[in-house]
Amino acid sequence: MSRIALVSYRLGGTDGVSIEAEKWRRALTALGHEVRTIAGGGQPDLLIPGMGMYDEPIELEASLTHALENFDLVIVENVISLPLNEHLRQTLYRVLENRVAIFHHHDLAMDRSSLGHLAPPRKHPLWTHVVINEHSQKLLNGVGVGSLLMRNRFEINPPHGSREETRGALGVSDQVLALFPSRIIERKNPARALRFSNQLGATMWILGDVEDSYDEEFAEVAAGQSQPFLHRRSPGSIHDAYAASDVVVVSSNWEGFGNPVIESVTHRRPLAVHSYPILHEIMQYGFAFFDIHDPETMRRFLAKPNPAIFEANLGIAAEHFNLEDLPKHLEALVAFALSN
Repeated sequence: MSRIALVSYRLGGTDGVSIEAEKWRRALTALGHEVRTIAGGGQPDLLIPGMGMYDEPIELEASLTHALENFDLVIVENVISLPLNEHLRQTLYRVLENRVAIFHHHDLAMDRSSLGHLAPPRKHPLWTHVVINEHSQKLLNGVGVGSLLMRNRFEINPPHGSREETRGALGVSDQVLALFPSRIIERKNPARALRFSNQLGATMWILGDVEDSYDEEFAEVAAGQSQPFLHRRSPGSIHDAYAASDVVVVSSNWEGFGNPVIESVTHRRPLAVHSYPILHEIMQYGFAFFDIHDPETMRRFLAKPNPAIFEANLGIAAEHFNLEDLPKHLEALVAFALSN
């Protein structure tokens, strides 16, 4: 078996990249590989200052070379894809010049107007590029970079959370509770989510922190709400949060994937979603979701739920997005990368 390093800006947290990297770590470990996480933030096995998203440039080449010297394979999570620390990206290119590496792309700079001027990911005979959506695959193909498609995968039968205990801790009684299980940043459009909850007559529960200097804008949005909303982390687990909710809301303008979409399915909750571009790729499998711009249809469903929708959605997720299938796909990926 191989020694594998997982490298990113931050690891071990609740952001999407950290969550998907942890799934890969567990699957690779189950296959018998020795895996170590290295990042500039979060809770990695090795924390290296200067590797964070917005860290000031400092000398990193010597420390990264030393940290990675005994690994057979390096998997880079989103640093090459979304260069929010361009100094780190260039350093990794140099350190990995003659090393076998997998670049796992969750977002691409080409999708961000503020970063579109930056060079796309480089290709190299020893490097394998992996994307999580067809849109990214087409963008990379357009600049001459081939890639493999591996969509995010999910636990199909997650633990049952505690609905009554969680709602009690939140002080929610009979009101409809709409869950916004994400960070508060501009592209996730929390204003759209809150407008939906107002129209539905629901209490909105926002789980994530405010990030990316969005504090003032969010304060203005929050000040104009006609319905109550909660902004706090779950008193229990994420499974408790889904169990306590009646509706899940994904209001994003853009997502590289959008994990809460499938998580709403595995937790058997109706999803109100704005049609961001990658959603079309997910919808092509046949899922049934609700339009966030049509609260009346959601209101009718909540008054008279149809459990068959949940079961049909779950069957689709089990076939196409099952976490149990991840080890076999990673086994093939690692073998392919190491054969280069």
